[in-house]
Amino acid sequence: MSEELSAVPATETAQVAALEQELAIEGVLVGIVMGSESDMPMMEKAAAELTRRGIANEIQVMSAHRNPDTVAEYAKTAQARGLKVLIAGAGLAAALPGAVAAHTELPVIGVPLTSKTSVGGGIDALLAIAQMPPGVPVACVGVDNPKNAAVLAARIIGA
Repeated sequence: MSEELSAVPATETAQVAALEQELAIEGVLVGIVMGSESDMPMMEKAAAELTRRGIANEIQVMSAHRNPDTVAEYAKTAQARGLKVLIAGAGLAAALPGAVAAHTELPVIGVPLTSKTSVGGGIDALLAIAQMPPGVPVACVGVDNPKNAAVLAARIIGA
């Protein structure tokens, strides 16, 4: 284990190992993550579009705020597991897409999501995802538009 990973608590490492084992599906090209279980109905639309196009995908819930080590480890290991693109949906502060992009060289597509407490109908999440610092690129689709994220992911991988 590298020094970088040795700082990760054993429970986080075990969670990531379990997640990787659960997701060890041959041929998965796109990873879909979201910050909250409440985002699942919206983000499943990305999975449905990818599946319709014959693109294997995985979908998980992991919070940039509640599980930052899990998010970092997921992003760091995504390319080694064969993923080509990551789609990250988040609302409010929308930190997840940027947190994922900070730990991978893979393309990351952010999906700003609305919630009952979002400001201006998801504009808060849109700005958080679109305004990434130099060197941490995140593509951004429209608010509540995971289908476009899936279409963009398909175009990126050439499917």
